[in-house]
Amino acid sequence: MDTDLDDENRRIETLGGGESSTYEVDMNQEQEPREGMFFVSEEAARLFYDGYALRVGFSTRVLSSRKSDRDGSIISRGLGCRGCPHNGRRGGCTATLLLKREKTGGWVVRKFVRDHNHSLVVQLQKSRRTLDEKDKKIQELTAELRVKKRLSAAYREQILTFVKDVEHHNEQLSKRVQLVFKNLGELETKGEELAQSR
Repeated sequence: MDTDLDDENRRIETLGGGESSTYEVDMNQEQEPREGMFFVSEEAARLFYDGYALRVGFSTRVLSSRKSDRDGSIISRGLGCRGCPHNGRRGGCTATLLLKREKTGGWVVRKFVRDHNHSLVVQLQKSRRTLDEKDKKIQELTAELRVKKRLSAAYREQILTFVKDVEHHNEQLSKRVQLVFKNLGELETKGEELAQSR
């Protein structure tokens, strides 16, 4: 599965009004999230929101998660502001981003709340850790590795099923071969008996 995570520019689709328009987003530009943005994976969406938060001056956290009743996988994720770092206030900030997984496997922004109810931290290059190219690459490769692991597990299951089918077929074939040899032996014995009786 190609997740396009190697591109510096991420492809984002805006879904709305029955149409879908596609445009390139430079992850280094000051881009604000908006409803309808489509991401190829949850990791890509979180990376985008973390980058936005870093530029604006707040840190993020997971607010909520919802799992599928069918297979237990995550189908929606709520991200938001960690709160004011000066007074330790958590959970009171209304700034949020709600992501929902589509049937295609991509993730769409269903809700975005920009406003914070506290002052934002002024970003200082030395006081805040920024994501450099190496960190981004590590995150991208980690996301790709997760996808490859899932594929590997699926392939392993298919191979095991195939091997079981082959073993079952071999077992049936072996029984048939033994039966043929048995019948041939009986025919030879009867042939010898007939020859001796003449």
